[in-house]
Amino acid sequence: MKSKFEKTGEEIRRQTRELILAFMKQSEDCQPSAEGIRQAELFRACGLDWGEQPTATSTQQNFWLVGLLRTLEGEGIVERDTITKKWKLK
Repeated sequence: MKSKFEKTGEEIRRQTRELILAFMKQSEDCQPSAEGIRQAELFRACGLDWGEQPTATSTQQNFWLVGLLRTLEGEGIVERDTITKKWKLK
């Protein structure tokens, strides 16, 4: 049985997924024919950045988004350019 914390975490991940996909769908930079957007830019544009913190810079904070992007990639929803490292809708 899942704890209330695990359930809350799942809900946060679900909402983050919706937020990222909604942003990408409306962004010209994220369309299949576009160049894409860097992970850090996507992270900040969606308001997920906590700002510069001691031992947790903005750049370091955005790494938690990798799991979501890789999940969406596995589902065939987004893709990452291997050269530019930018993400876009597939």
